[in-house]
This record gives sequence, structure tokens and C-alpha cells, in this order.
Amino acid sequence: MKTLGQIYESFRFAWKALKSNVLRTILSLLGVTVGIFAIISVLTLVDSLEKNIRDSLDFLGTGVIYIEKWPFTADNNGEYRWWDFWQRPNASYNEFKFLQSNLRNENGIAIFSRRGNMTIRRESNSIGQVGLVGASQGYDNIFEVNVERGRFFTSEELESGRNVAVIGFEVAKGLFPNDADPIGQTIKVKNLKYVVAGVIRKEGQSFLGTPSNDYVVIIPYQSFRRLYQTGTGKPFELTSRIGVKGHESDVGLVELENEVRGILRVRRGLRPAEKDNFVLNRPEAIANVISGVFDVFGTAGWIIGGFSILVGGFGIANIMFVSVKERTPIIGLQKSLGAKNYFILFQFLFEAIFLSLIGGLAGLFLVWLITFIPMGSLIVTLTIKNIVLGLTVSSVIGLVSGIVPAAMAARLDPVNAIRA
Repeated sequence: MKTLGQIYESFRFAWKALKSNVLRTILSLLGVTVGIFAIISVLTLVDSLEKNIRDSLDFLGTGVIYIEKWPFTADNNGEYRWWDFWQRPNASYNEFKFLQSNLRNENGIAIFSRRGNMTIRRESNSIGQVGLVGASQGYDNIFEVNVERGRFFTSEELESGRNVAVIGFEVAKGLFPNDADPIGQTIKVKNLKYVVAGVIRKEGQSFLGTPSNDYVVIIPYQSFRRLYQTGTGKPFELTSRIGVKGHESDVGLVELENEVRGILRVRRGLRPAEKDNFVLNRPEAIANVISGVFDVFGTAGWIIGGFSILVGGFGIANIMFVSVKERTPIIGLQKSLGAKNYFILFQFLFEAIFLSLIGGLAGLFLVWLITFIPMGSLIVTLTIKNIVLGLTVSSVIGLVSGIVPAAMAARLDPVNAIRA
């Protein structure tokens, strides 16, 4: 208890010393403030940008393997061999049915195709720039289709290709003004009538402007094939993709990927020595590329802020040496009255850490203010991880900057200190 009491007294002495020299305290912590602000602001912007981009890629689904002819990214050599890919056959409906019958490790499978820039009409109302999606059974299992009103398609509607549709929020708003109920109403797609079965919940615009379900009309895949040539496997038709959803673990996805590759090679009659004439895309590949790019920005933030932190640390060390020099007689008096070395050490060490922590808090406060600046669709968030990181870095800087002056003060001889 005595030791704790002395440590508490050290806190009080350190805080009193900081309050007695307000201007010097402010000037001392400016370097740390700028350094923490530089580091945490860059990390916060990088984390927010990465999160917004990842959220924009949610339309690709999670844990999904896509069977198609075009890879998402370049190969390991940074080369995108488009001249090898364009002649590959597209995924076909028969291949989808074959995989659906033979896969054992899948958690959902669907074939789908998309046509953009469509104009959808209802009586005198119309809306353009709409994405038309032809979806098979299992589409709502692979992608999040949050139907707010009505329902998704039944198995019978999907298999028979009936003219029914699930429409996005903005499509419903444009075609059915004055809050008219779209369910059971008729819309026109390429002058063909489709009955609205459901309306998808509003999602809002993504950061990258990637496809949103707000401006989409989903119809059964077999009905879509009556509008456009797709699903036959020919190279130059409208592209269809087969999405296979695996279980959440990485091991399960790897097993599923190997299973899909083996079954599809058999289906396409590829010999063992022949290369795949398809690609198995995973959204994680795009995420890994994004992470690599933002790691570079994060490193740059550490380098830029590190110099400011270094200058701030030297400033705190310099002030602590001056403080020890000024209070040398007081140190001698305290030691002559029985103060232990650790009491003097903690007194100056706490003062250095307080200085650095206050500077860190000021830097974090400036970063927090940045989160209120409008940046379009970019949402900037100061995370708990970055707050803890900022406080930890500033505490370490204070500890490193103050340890030498504090140790010098603790080793002073009481008689010589009083004479000084």
C-alpha cells in the first residue's frame, strides 16, 4: 500500500508539473500530436477506403466460386492473356444441371446471366439503366436477395421459365409512383409482360458504383433465354456464369474448387495433358489484390508519421532534461526526506508519458473530426483498433523519451542536488 501511495504521489507531482508550465507543455506535445495525426489519419482513411471497396464487392457474394471464361485478375506474372480466353466456351445450362447433379460439397449452385442498360416500362411510366438478370434455382442462396414485399420465385416458376419478375426498390419507385403496390401488377421487358412477384429492399449506392439491387429486374433464367441467346456454351453468345457456393472454411472451398474442376473437365472432355478451358474465379482474389495495394499506403503512413513522432519524441526528451535541471533542488529535498529512487523515476516518467498521451489524444481528436467531413459515398470511420494503436504508440514514445531523464533524476545525490 505504501508503494502504491508513492506511485500515486508521483502521478500528482507529474500532473502538477505539467499544469505549472502550460505553454511549454503545449509546445512539447505538438510533435506527438502531428505524428499521431499523420499515422492514424492515413490508417483510418486506408481502412475506411478498403472497407468501402470490399462492401462494394459484396454483389459477388462470399464463399462463392464462379465458373466462367474470363479470370478476375492477371496471372502470377502480371499478364492477362485475353487472346487465350476469348475463344473459350461460355458456361452452359447443361453444365449447370450436370454439376447440380454430381457435386457433393456444394452449399448452393445457380446459373445466371445479366444484360445492362435495359428500359423497363409500365403503362406511361418507364425507367432506364436497369440491369436485367436471368436467375436459376439457387440464385437467392448464393446472393443476398432481401425481398421486402412479396416473394422470390417458386421452383415451378424457375423451371418452367414463367414470366414473373422480382424488381429493385428504385425500379418499383419509378414504375409505381404514389406508393402503388407493385405486387401482382404487370411490367414490360422488351415488350413482353411480366408479373411482379416481389420487391427488393433498398440498398443504396455502393462506393465503387458496382451493381446494386436497387436498379435490377430479376426474371427466371429460362425466361431470360427466350429473350437472349445464352446458356448454350457458345463463345460469342451473351455470357452466363455458374456460381457455386461452398462452406465457410477455406478447406471446404479448396475441396469444392478441386471437385468442380475435376467434374467440369470430365464434362468438357478434356484430356489430362490439356489445360482448363475455363476459370474458377473467387472474389477473394480481388480482395487480396486490394489488401496488397492498401498495405503499401499503410506503410507510407507509418513512414510519414514516424518522422513526426521521432521529432516529437526528441522534443519531449529535451523538455524532460530541462525539467530535471530546473527541479534538481526539489529532487534533493525529496530524497533527503526519504523519497525512494523509483518515486523520483516514476515522477518524471509519468510526466513524459502524460505529455505524449495528451499529444496522442489531440491527434486522435483531429482524426475524429475528419470523419465528419463529407467525402461523397466514402464513409470514414475511426475504429477502436486505430484508437488503441494511437494511444499505444504515444505511450511508448513517452516512455522511451522520458526514461533517460527520469533515470538521471532518480540517481542524483541528495546533497549535491540540494546544493545545485
